[in-house]
Amino acid sequence: MAPLDYGHPAGISTRMTAFSGGQGAVDSFRAPAHDPWESQGTKYLQANAIPMTETLAIALAQINPTVGDIGGNLDRVRGVRARAAATGADLVIAGELVVSGYPPEDLVLKRAFQDAVEEGVNKLAAETDDGGPGILIGTPWRKDGLLYNAAVLLDGGDVAAVRFKHDLPNYGVFDEKRIFETGPLPGPVSFRDVRLGVMICEDMWAPEVTECLDESGAEILIVINGSPFETDKPDDRLNYAVSRITESGLPLVYVNIVGGQDELVFDGASFVLGADNKLLAKAPSWTEDVAVTQWKRSGESWTCEEAAIATATGLTESIYRALVLGLRDYVGKNGFPGVLIGLSGGIDSALTAAVAADALGSEKVHCVLMPSPYTSDESLEDAAETAGNLGVKLDTIAIDPAMQAFDEMLKDAFEGRDADQTEENIQARARGLTLMALSNKFGFMVLSTGNKSEMSVGYATLYGDMCGGYSVLKDVYKTTVFDLARWRNQNRPEGGHGPDGVVIPERVITKPPSAELKPNQTDQDTLPPYDVLDAILKCLIEEEMSLDDITAQGHDAKTAEAVWHMLDRAEYKRRQAPPGVKITERAFGRDRRYPLTNRFTGKV
Repeated sequence: MAPLDYGHPAGISTRMTAFSGGQGAVDSFRAPAHDPWESQGTKYLQANAIPMTETLAIALAQINPTVGDIGGNLDRVRGVRARAAATGADLVIAGELVVSGYPPEDLVLKRAFQDAVEEGVNKLAAETDDGGPGILIGTPWRKDGLLYNAAVLLDGGDVAAVRFKHDLPNYGVFDEKRIFETGPLPGPVSFRDVRLGVMICEDMWAPEVTECLDESGAEILIVINGSPFETDKPDDRLNYAVSRITESGLPLVYVNIVGGQDELVFDGASFVLGADNKLLAKAPSWTEDVAVTQWKRSGESWTCEEAAIATATGLTESIYRALVLGLRDYVGKNGFPGVLIGLSGGIDSALTAAVAADALGSEKVHCVLMPSPYTSDESLEDAAETAGNLGVKLDTIAIDPAMQAFDEMLKDAFEGRDADQTEENIQARARGLTLMALSNKFGFMVLSTGNKSEMSVGYATLYGDMCGGYSVLKDVYKTTVFDLARWRNQNRPEGGHGPDGVVIPERVITKPPSAELKPNQTDQDTLPPYDVLDAILKCLIEEEMSLDDITAQGHDAKTAEAVWHMLDRAEYKRRQAPPGVKITERAFGRDRRYPLTNRFTGKV
């Protein structure tokens, strides 16, 4: 048996590795010094009478892993392998770090975790001596005492080949240079006499790895991915894939994971592009899937037969389904029996309740209306109608007694001072305390209902409406909240557990937003109109524009400066906010790390 194939191009000219046939035995042989991989690998094989595979069935396995559940993740791989085997597949391809779950963060640094990963992978490898499909799978892997983000080929009962990720992302939510070593530029993986150019996610986003694989004889490009959803990400992936195909002239297989992990959500949407950049297969977004594709050798190249192409989801639907999947997996993977929501009669809590019902089913959503003396009759009616439309439980617990108790308790301390924002925040905190008490008693997780616009400018109360275990709308601007509410009233998402039809009353969408913490209050008493606010916030957060650049776009200078200051002053609140689904390219949290103490004003 040949040594394990790590595929470093430096060794290509002296040894060609890991052809497998029959039961997948791994062999090696001497190649001539002129290095046929780089110029005429196929001709060399023909001249030396090495049998050439003419067809290949490749299964794209779009799996939803759970970080740390090594055994469960490997069982999911076993399940898709069995399904693929029933269709005659030769090779099953799963996503990046699907064995450990992605991203494993510092968990992967534990030696016991690394041991368990490799033990599990070796057991799975041994199972491939059954004559069934080989498996190309993403996993952490050690070599010479160093830890890598790897793709391993399991075939013929062994770990037949290993490739390491070369381009480690170190921006936004990614910290891979912190935990993994940079892999060398890879050579192709030989699988049953087909040379597969294996890349891992970010390796596809620049030309260097593809160039190396092409020059060293790859015939099909394979990219395994843990690519989180963002609103522009589907187009970005296709554009980078097209660039790599154009540079190499090779077809490309792209396999992504699917599911939610903390604040990230992975949309799947795996695909195959031909050497002419034509879309030949596409798996659905937002769900696990096994898509089997049929390949044929034609001269010195491979072509894929056209297969099923899932319909792409529009932007608003994609955002809604990202919220549903992110919440469903956070609740399910952490073992919560359900969720608690403070239902106010406003649009944010109504949309949060709709997402929760679609994610978990109405029976796992418990809403609580907590009126104060400032709560309008409209809000009482709207909350009740929303809960009725969704079929969720609604309890009413008035906070008047708590307000009176705090007034009496603080009377001496506040003597001589007028009521102000302090009393408003006490109301919000009384509601937060109520929800947390119910959560402690019954085990349901509290969902906070604030949106990105409010969190940006600090229009929220610490330990009040910010309390909770998860924030569905954390990365959703208020203007998008309205779009999502209207979309949900007209559509029931595929796989959603909530009811059909209108679920959010029209008045909830059209009435002026209000916290209702004092008489006749509206959000616009304190904030610019949301269309103006959101446009300025996107300039500041996603684009990192200066005030001069923002005003050059037509925004009022004083308004833009006021929003800038509110954004910076609220950093300490956001640092204490719960996690929530990331949908934009710049979400709060790991994506945007600003100092709490910050006196920069944009001027010298």
